[in-house]
Parts: sequence; structure tokens; C-alpha cells
Amino acid sequence: QVMLVESGGGSVQSGGSLRLSCAASGSADSRYCMAWFRQAPGKEREGVAIINRDGITRYADSVKGRFTISQDGSENTLYLQMNSLKPEDTAMYYCAARTTTCSVYSLAVTALFRYWGQGTQVTVST
Repeated sequence: QVMLVESGGGSVQSGGSLRLSCAASGSADSRYCMAWFRQAPGKEREGVAIINRDGITRYADSVKGRFTISQDGSENTLYLQMNSLKPEDTAMYYCAARTTTCSVYSLAVTALFRYWGQGTQVTVST
């Protein structure tokens, strides 16, 4: 069982920055991949960034060069540093974990992630 709690969302102007955090319970060894997803009103949930136990990362094309996913040394906190934010980044952001064999290409398949946080809202205004 993995519990995930996100924090750090808020409202920011275009071009600003935010850092999201996700506190994860349980052993880090049980979490093969950790990822951030987002869902805007009326749209499907989409993968934003993923990191596996080897530290390999993958990003959605829309956020490459602007967002950075990372974990703390204990791997119990996941971060998403978001810079140069745009209005189209406005969405509810969710932390997710996969506890079985995982490829960073799993970012493309929401259903592969069994554990989800409650989400944190990010709003970017012009």
C-alpha cells in the first residue's frame, strides 16, 4: 500500500515558477516508478514527468526544458520544479506510483499506475 500526498500548488502569473511536492509512504524499494500527471477541465489526464528507481527521467514534450522531476535522498518525497509556466499548464496535478516493473515509457499509460494522490491545483494566469 502506498499513500501519496501532494502539496505546493497555487496561482502564479505566466512565466513564474512553482515546486510541487509529493510525500510517499512505505518503502521506496516498493516504488519502481514515480510520476506526475495533470488533468485540465474537459481534458484527459496526461503524463507530465516520470522517474524510475535508477533515476532515469522522461518528460512530456510540452514541458521539456521547463519542468524537472526529482526525488530526495530517501526517495520518500517526489518533486516537480516548474519554471516558465504558461496558462496551458493550468490543471490539477497528481502524483502517482507504480509498484511493479516499470519503464519510463509508462508515462504514456495512466492505467499502469495503481496509486494516486488527491491532487494539487496549479493555475497560471496571463
